[in-house]
Amino acid sequence: MNTREKWAEMQEEQDSIVKSVVSSYKERSRVGVKKYNKTMDRNDLSTSEWLQHLQEELMDATLYIEKLKQTLCTKEN
Repeated sequence: MNTREKWAEMQEEQDSIVKSVVSSYKERSRVGVKKYNKTMDRNDLSTSEWLQHLQEELMDATLYIEKLKQTLCTKEN
């Protein structure tokens, strides 16, 4: 690991936002393992199936965005 990489790693360790996101990913992983008894290391899905899962997750995300936009617009008016 070079000096720049070491510096970047130290910054990440001190960055509260990065820590929060990493913590959320770890918790999400724990929930997924408990719910599905599988990790992301699984090999039972094809590329097409992975893409389908991704598409469904992104579709959910657009619904959350729209809900929040409507909530904000209602509060602003």
